Amino acid sequence: MKSIEIISIPVTDQQRSKEFYVKLGFTILAETPTGDGQTWVQLGFNGHDTSVTLVTWFPQMPPGSIHGFVIKTDSLEQDVEEFTAKGIHVGRIDETPWGKFMAVKDPDGNVLSFHQS
Repeated sequence: MKSIEIISIPVTDQQRSKEFYVKLGFTILAETPTGDGQTWVQLGFNGHDTSVTLVTWFPQMPPGSIHGFVIKTDSLEQDVEEFTAKGIHVGRIDETPWGKFMAVKDPDGNVLSFHQS
């Protein structure tokens, strides 16, 4: 094995979710019709191998079921300022022995946890 390549995030509306993730700082890597009425929407961070895809086709993965998805950051305080300015609601910053954490929910309720060590 080499690395984690793609993580699927279940959503109800790919376009609405895509706009949210771009607002968070993700870059659109691909947006392509799959030929079966679905669209492949893949996003990631520049210079990194791991990406996410916004999926609507896995019945066993209902929208809002993702928790524990952790994104490393250098400054939670800066993220709070940037996200709040963009109209994104952020949770409180929790300090733990493993670093600081802050939760953000996407439009479907999937929880993204931002981590600063």
